Amino acid sequence: MSQSQRIGFIGLGIMGAPMAGHLLDAGHQLFVNTQGNTPEPFISKATICASAAEVARQADVIFIMVPDTPDVEKVLFGEPGTQGVAEGLKDSRGKIVVDCSSIDPIATKGFAKRIIALGCGYIDAPVSGGEVGAKAASLTIMCGGDEGTFGQVRPLLEKMGKNVTLVGNVGDGQVCKVANQIIVALNIAAVGEALLFASKAGADPAKVRQALMGGFASSRILEVHGERMIKRTFAPGFRISLHQKDLNLALQSARALGVALPQTAGAAQLMNACAALGHGQQDHSALVRALEALAQHTVTPD
Repeated sequence: MSQSQRIGFIGLGIMGAPMAGHLLDAGHQLFVNTQGNTPEPFISKATICASAAEVARQADVIFIMVPDTPDVEKVLFGEPGTQGVAEGLKDSRGKIVVDCSSIDPIATKGFAKRIIALGCGYIDAPVSGGEVGAKAASLTIMCGGDEGTFGQVRPLLEKMGKNVTLVGNVGDGQVCKVANQIIVALNIAAVGEALLFASKAGADPAKVRQALMGGFASSRILEVHGERMIKRTFAPGFRISLHQKDLNLALQSARALGVALPQTAGAAQLMNACAALGHGQQDHSALVRALEALAQHTVTPD
């Protein structure tokens, strides 16, 4: 593909805005559609389209970054009174849709089939790394789709992430992301339990964390989210409500596959408890709040 391309981006939220910003910084012409207010620098540097269909008509590659499966379906295929991406792809063979949202793998395969039937390409490319990774262009991007199509969009993905991998066929990127979210959730729960235990036992949780960072228990979760738990900085990089959604996807898929995921189910219940306590819009490191409620003790005072 040429150095400067016509790129569409739908979903300029916490993750999407910095991701799209990297494409702007790389010199690409951007066409965007938002449901609410359009943030800078897109007002002045991008073309704002009235619909997802118009984005698809103008752009050669269309990125989607929205919260959940129904949101992706709405963006792609519209609903009464709206025009989705598929409408804009009619008579536009060769364009590519890249869905960076984290959604149902089975639904993804169905969406891809409908887009491919229009003569266009489809890549599912969910991301990991949170707001920090999105801003730093250091995301891990897990892709599913045709190898040739992936090769065409890989240079664009590499503007947003450092670890860009074609996992397999369409839907396999989403499977990989679900696996990622299982690992992250269980590690957050483990770090929360460890720091809560240390604090309740009378030890300084900050010094315990510092000591553990030098041993086999060291992890990115202990480093970043352990610090959040100690400093009580729960402004969202990735919200509890979104991680709830991802763990529900894991459990639904596991049920369909006949696989037991008992630890994932436990983490999902802790996420549910956090949401019930009013913390659904906080960072997923706030999972520790559910454990603290059970213990009637906080890692450090709020």
